[in-house]
Amino acid sequence: MSNNRRKFIHQISGLAGIALIPTSLYSCVGRKNPNAADLKNSFFEISLAEWSLHKALFSKKIDNLDFPVIAKKEFGISAVEYVNAFFKDKAKDTNYLNELLKRCNDNGVKNHLIMCDGEGNLGELDNTKRLLAVDNHKKWVEAAKHLGCATIRVNAHGVGTAAEVQTAAIDGLGRIGEFAATMNINVVVENHGGYSSDGSWLSTVMKGVGDKNVGTLPDFNNFCLKRDAKNQCIEEYDKYKGTYEMLAYAKAVSAKSIDFDEQGNCVETDYVRMLKIVKDSGFKGYVGIEYEGEKLGEYEGIKKTKALLERVGAMMG
Repeated sequence: MSNNRRKFIHQISGLAGIALIPTSLYSCVGRKNPNAADLKNSFFEISLAEWSLHKALFSKKIDNLDFPVIAKKEFGISAVEYVNAFFKDKAKDTNYLNELLKRCNDNGVKNHLIMCDGEGNLGELDNTKRLLAVDNHKKWVEAAKHLGCATIRVNAHGVGTAAEVQTAAIDGLGRIGEFAATMNINVVVENHGGYSSDGSWLSTVMKGVGDKNVGTLPDFNNFCLKRDAKNQCIEEYDKYKGTYEMLAYAKAVSAKSIDFDEQGNCVETDYVRMLKIVKDSGFKGYVGIEYEGEKLGEYEGIKKTKALLERVGAMMG
């Protein structure tokens, strides 16, 4: 499937090749309750990213061990994506990992992915720092294997020119990818700020690595290239173009949501347009809910995102 998606990208010249079905044909307003048959035929499955509950986790209202149970019982979601910050010191704690796995198994939840931060950047120009980052990520590959995950998400950041960081990232990702391959684990890079939010740059990195288990995690809304002193985005890459470029190497997709209109549609991202791009690429896998808004509570934001994904996914088939 990955090779087919890459051919899809290379055969079509630029964004002109993205044939968008008119929104009227996929009206998000008219069908709010797709039936079971519609959902079964959807081209993707839904997972839940733990970051959607980061406020509750940081405030200690819930714990990482609670996450898979909440995903299933509160939202009816049977696949989860962890964030390592919420069990940072537990990567090698076999008893903890076994308890987490038990809760998943007891509730019919699949462990899909671990998002890894704070372990160093794989695009570091300094060779010593880059190799240290590679070593730091190995324990999360092992934890992913223990939990039955398919993938870990890493960062390809670095300080230098685009070309310098690109070269370093190819080396760093290649090294951790080689280690992960021995355990049948994927390594993916999300558009997560800086050069990594440039779809063309990241696609070139993937070509440079060239390993089947190293890929991307397109996030619908993480395409800020530069921020000012107040952390406001001052330069942004086109999200539809970036997602399109990253999909040739995608092993998962992140459905970021921030705000919704009265009809339940995402304000900042056209989900019909975005999911059509995803479908046309040939992607079939997990689309992870990552609610990050302020106007709604985390539970309500997750539910609205899930309803939107189900609605659009069912209509597209």
